[in-house]
Amino acid sequence: MDNVVGQKSGLTWAVHISMAVLVALWLFPTLGLFVSSFRTADQIATSGWWSALSTQERQVPAIRVGGAEVEVDGRFVIEGRLFAATDATVSAWGTSSVQPTAFEPGDVADLGDGVTLSVAEDGAYVLSSPVTTEGTRLPRIFSTAATPPEFTFENYRAILFEPSNTDGMSKAFFNTLTVTIPATIIPILVAAFAAYALAWMDFPGRALLIAAIVGLLVVPLQLALIPLLKLHNEIGIGKGYLGTWLAHTGFGLPLAIYLLRNYMVGLPRDIIECAKVDGASDFQIFTKIILPLSFPALASFAIFQFLWTWNDLLVSLVFLIDSSGETTVMTKQIVELLGTRGGNWEILATAAFISIAVPLLVFFVMQKYLVRGLLAGSVK
Repeated sequence: MDNVVGQKSGLTWAVHISMAVLVALWLFPTLGLFVSSFRTADQIATSGWWSALSTQERQVPAIRVGGAEVEVDGRFVIEGRLFAATDATVSAWGTSSVQPTAFEPGDVADLGDGVTLSVAEDGAYVLSSPVTTEGTRLPRIFSTAATPPEFTFENYRAILFEPSNTDGMSKAFFNTLTVTIPATIIPILVAAFAAYALAWMDFPGRALLIAAIVGLLVVPLQLALIPLLKLHNEIGIGKGYLGTWLAHTGFGLPLAIYLLRNYMVGLPRDIIECAKVDGASDFQIFTKIILPLSFPALASFAIFQFLWTWNDLLVSLVFLIDSSGETTVMTKQIVELLGTRGGNWEILATAAFISIAVPLLVFFVMQKYLVRGLLAGSVK
């Protein structure tokens, strides 16, 4: 009696737990990128994103005492600051790399020969000496500073509006849009016409074409990259946007035609036959009946094609090789930033989150059409 209709399967909890684990594995890195995209480079380099809401303590680079020397009450005094941040506070300091936390803020360190050094909590230091210090080697100050949580929109502003300050990431973002939008629209337009012809028009070789399209679904695109690039170079469209659009169109058409054709076959035949009886042409039937009814399937493929082209690196490397960086896409720019040491980590985190957030936004906006298209687009 375990399989009685209406009773829940014993695997229900296992499915729920599996889905929760998968969601968590995807959500935590994405959340980390989201938080890091609002942090500064120093915060990203010194602490994890999970501690973004707590006070951060970090080692301030050692600073050698310097500044104008002023004589006050018979002593020679030099004043300065360890850092420019007004909201940071010194939690410990020292004059040696061996003991960088030997003193607390406000303590006065005796450096010998009557020379004293003190560091306040706000980072201000005072060096006092009974004789002039000109021409002598002044001590260094090692300090640990505590900074409150800090968030900024500067990373997004830099990527979207300041191309010169982001190692080309701003340009790469708009280049990705330039590749993705046409490479999503063109296959949909071509596949919609082809799918209608294969679904509702009788002509010789239709079954053979359908079989060929199904066969193309299992052909690895890597096999066609170099021959296609040679063809593009011969006809003069290689290494540019046009060649990339056509490459994405060719690689996406088999799935698009297969998905749309299966959906259109399932549309009510009576509507189409009545339209033909009323004198409607195939083009009128396609534009005024088939396309509106096929919108869920069109949206489903648009999501898949957008995700594929937005996250693509291989096709862009082959068809958009540009030493000047004028056609570099975000995926390639992120790879280059990952390969550098001491790079702009805040820019890298922000760009990585944008590369995830944009297709995620597209998916959530059109998810209801995706579900309807997948359910109705099964083979009839």
